[in-house]
Amino acid sequence: MIKMVLKFVVTVIVFAQILTPIAEAAQGRAVFYDPPYTSAYIKSACYGNQYETMVTGVRNNLWQGSRACGRRYRVRCIGPTYNFPRACTGRSVIVKVVDLCREPCNGDLNLSRDAFRVIANTDAGNVRVEYTP
Repeated sequence: MIKMVLKFVVTVIVFAQILTPIAEAAQGRAVFYDPPYTSAYIKSACYGNQYETMVTGVRNNLWQGSRACGRRYRVRCIGPTYNFPRACTGRSVIVKVVDLCREPCNGDLNLSRDAFRVIANTDAGNVRVEYTP
């Protein structure tokens, strides 16, 4: 009897750990911007000059008055925004928030070209994504 209860408890814990990231996932759109990601004239709102390439700007609703700076998201393409065949690569990427995507922002996430290329064909330009912190 104790073995059955213990087995049940372990099973519940395993499923909870598997499903927790799924429950936290949000969906939106991602676009990309070309390098240089920062320069003498273009600085990140979070860090000024930064040298990472797997980065993103976020729309105002995710920005939260700059509290999003440094937050990391795992981003996965789930389909084209427009009718573009084979837009997604099937892979995911982890990006760091370094900037605010100022209006008019065409996506919830404005990924660096390097990050976008991991998850989608850059010719698609704009894709539907799922992202989790």
